[in-house]
Order: sequence, then C-alpha cells, then structure tokens
Amino acid sequence: MSRRRSPLVPGLIALLAGLSLASLVIGPAPISIPAALKALASDQGAASIVVREIRLPRTLLALLIGWIFGLSGAGLQGLLRNPLADTAVFGAPQAAAFGAVLVIYSGIIGTLSWALPFAAIAGALLSIALVVAVAGTSLTISLSPNPFAVTEIVFWLLGSFEDRSMVHVGLSMPFILLASFLILKASSGLRALALGEETARSLGTDVARLRGLIVAGAAIGTGASVAVAGSIGFVGLVAPHLVRPFVGYDPARTLVPAGLAGAGLLLAADCTVRLIPSGAEVKVGVLTALIGVPFFLWVIARRKAELVEAPA
Repeated sequence: MSRRRSPLVPGLIALLAGLSLASLVIGPAPISIPAALKALASDQGAASIVVREIRLPRTLLALLIGWIFGLSGAGLQGLLRNPLADTAVFGAPQAAAFGAVLVIYSGIIGTLSWALPFAAIAGALLSIALVVAVAGTSLTISLSPNPFAVTEIVFWLLGSFEDRSMVHVGLSMPFILLASFLILKASSGLRALALGEETARSLGTDVARLRGLIVAGAAIGTGASVAVAGSIGFVGLVAPHLVRPFVGYDPARTLVPAGLAGAGLLLAADCTVRLIPSGAEVKVGVLTALIGVPFFLWVIARRKAELVEAPA
C-alpha cells in the first residue's frame, strides 16, 4: 500500500503547481507563461496589474478554499463513517452565506470587514438549526431596497472568485489555517474511530473532543471561505472519494490528499469558468454544483447497491 500511496501527495502537489501556473495565464487577456512569471517578479506595467492584483488573489483563494473543503469533507466522512458527509450536504455553506447576507443587508459591516468571517462562521456553526436558511436568504433578497446589497447577496449565494483581492486572502487565511490545524489534530483519533466508538474509547480516544475538533474546524473553514468567495458546494464531497482508493480507505491518511485534491478541483473549476464563452463569467459555485450533484447521486446509488448486495 505504501508503494501505491507514495507518489500521491507529490503528484497532487505537482498538479497544483501546474494548475496555479495555468490560473495566472488564463483570462480575457491571455498572458504567456514567461510573461506571467516575469510580471510576478518585477513591475511589467499592465501585465503585473493583471497577474498580481487579479489572477494571483483568485488563485490563492481557490487553493486555500479548495484545500479546506477537501480536508473538511474527509474529516466529516471519517467522523461519521458516512461517504455522503460534507459541509454542503449539511447546509453549512448556505447557513454561512445566510450569516454574511444578514449582516450585509443590515448595513452593520462592509464586505471587507473582519467581522464578516465571524458572521459567516456563526452561521456555519448553527447550520443544523438553520435548515430553513435558504428560505430566509430569499426573503432577505426580496426585501432589500439597496441594488448594491442585492448584487452582493447574489454573489454570496452563487460563489465566485471574480474581483477578489489580496485583502480577501488576508481575511480568510488565518481562519483556514486554524481550521486545518483543528482537523489535522484529530487525524489519529479518526483511525481509532473507524473501528467503532466503543473500540475507540477503549483505546483512549476522547470521542467528544474528536467530534468537537472536526465540527469546529469544518465550521470555521466553511465560514471563512463563504465570507470571501460565497457558497461553493460539493468539493468536500468529491475530493475524498477521488483519493480514498489510493490510501487504503484509512480516514487519517485521507485528510491531506483530500485537501490537495480539493484545491486542485476548485482551481481547475475556476480556470474552466474563465474559458467558457459567455457575456458574464459563469460562477464557479454553479460549475461545482453541476459536477457535484451527479456525483452525489452516483455515490447514493453505489451505496444502495452495496447495501443490497451485503449478506443478511
């Protein structure tokens, strides 16, 4: 198994490097790879503005957010021992979006305020209790008298890296790093939990603490991500399934590869939306939903088939 796994993480890192380079050159104004690298390293006028201020922030955000979604999805699937577990399935992105929408609509804070991630995180933490968040968000849109607020609210619902800056990277990165630390800290406990709660307790695992670490990490990561990029779903569902065959279905060993795969998925999706010919850029959250919903249904069908075939 180690021979199969050994090239996985380096391979994913190499893939991310290639996708990151592609993200810097793809756009309405194509820039060659040498020119993009030169624009990053030194002042090249308009090229540096495009690369540094437009494409670099969205590249970094896609990597960070894809990473934490993939990591959170793997953590939740390991915690619940359920291949369908994901923050999007639990409604956390929608609840986080509701928190962000509520404070924007009320005029309490601006879209670049440090309070916005906290509002989104609070929404994610309350996601189970706020199952009706989508209906509440729709009501807020219909009542909003401010056209600018409506535009911002729609952005948060659909998810996009368009017009993001390094300010947004700075807003989200501390929370995503904290969330990553919490989930990775629970990795050893996930391996024991795979044997069952009673067995995990007998091995000295504090199941309540383990659950708290993963839930808190997933909520913080989701809230911070939604606060700067809107609601983007299904990355956390898909990424763990892509890497699980290579790690022996070990929940602890799935975490880092799933995070890297999530980063690759979201960055590839962001590159793709820039290549789709349209009057306005397709929102990346729409593309991930188009991919994620069929995948979700496929996982359900496969799970059902496995249960039917299982001996009584």
